[in-house]
Amino acid sequence: MANVQVIQRHAHLAGAVKLEFVNGREGRLAKATLTAISNQYRGSGEDREERAVAVQWTLWGKQAEHAAEYLGKGSHVNVVGRLHNTQYQDGEGREVYGMAFTVEDIDYLDSKAESEARRSRSAQEPHNPQPATA
Repeated sequence: MANVQVIQRHAHLAGAVKLEFVNGREGRLAKATLTAISNQYRGSGEDREERAVAVQWTLWGKQAEHAAEYLGKGSHVNVVGRLHNTQYQDGEGREVYGMAFTVEDIDYLDSKAESEARRSRSAQEPHNPQPATA
């Protein structure tokens, strides 16, 4: 299957952007994942129903770093990317097939004031640190 372009419009983030650094060909590379939820409508008239669709997207490099810095739970975005097949062997040697969504372009739709208010609210929320395991 060739790459397929995917567009998710008027989505809101379901949680914080998760940022990590991985080893790439040219050194450490930022990788971020986010889950965007958008509503789709089916049917018409009284049969019209709303259905939430959640897509987990991966961002790379500076785009990943900026998303982690400026986006948070509830942020409003438009995402354009591609869907592609993945394949790998698990720990027991079995072939595992899946699909992944990679961001090509993301538009931040919140105003600067909305973004700053969201970041200050999330900074005030108590964090529940997980105990370290040995």
